[in-house]
Amino acid sequence: MHRFANPAQFNRLADAVMPWAMIATVLLFGAGLYYALIGSPPDYQQGESVRVMYVHVPAAWMGMFIYVVIAVASFVALVWRHPLALLAGKAAAPIGATFTALALITGMLWGKPMWGTYWVWDGRLTSVLVQFFLYLGYMALWKAMDDEEKAGNAASILALVGVVNIPIIKFSVDWWSTLHQPASVMRLDGPTIDGTMLVPLFLMAAAYQVYFIVVFIWRMKLEVNNRKLSVMRGSGMEN
Repeated sequence: MHRFANPAQFNRLADAVMPWAMIATVLLFGAGLYYALIGSPPDYQQGESVRVMYVHVPAAWMGMFIYVVIAVASFVALVWRHPLALLAGKAAAPIGATFTALALITGMLWGKPMWGTYWVWDGRLTSVLVQFFLYLGYMALWKAMDDEEKAGNAASILALVGVVNIPIIKFSVDWWSTLHQPASVMRLDGPTIDGTMLVPLFLMAAAYQVYFIVVFIWRMKLEVNNRKLSVMRGSGMEN
């Protein structure tokens, strides 16, 4: 992994991966949206409103996954001082914040017909909202200091502290009384959702994943180029 901390090596790898990730994104979103909107049946209790699940649930998964990516990048940056680790967290944060916001918004839209209200202060909703604020705080710390390394280190510390919220989100439906149903996909005894609903759910989850790869690579290349320009300005090499 150390060799990928080299910006030139990263760019070569990114250029090789990007076209395939873009193709996979288009194909998976096409298949996922077809099955989510047309190919899967309505739920016997929730009716057509169950289709919100195919947007909401993968978005919530991605919000947690990307936060873990940021926390790992932050740990690597603080311990091993990898030159790209700080930039990886910085590049991933806006994507994770967007997925988390999407999960909150679609969750509220789904909650109104199911629960009769857009919002309740239960463990799952509150912990996901905390995650969104952690994203905002992480990004704000990057903007709060002129020294990029100090800003990145401060943001990394926040990311590592905030990662304790991830298991709270996951297990909140088991620990506290909540309107959310218990886990129905990630279970030791297997999913309890019918296969006709699992197919579009997993297709959309895969589509979100490769979409993240595409946007993350694009943002990483942007951050690497900005870092190069900053170094050039600092050394007086820019014409």
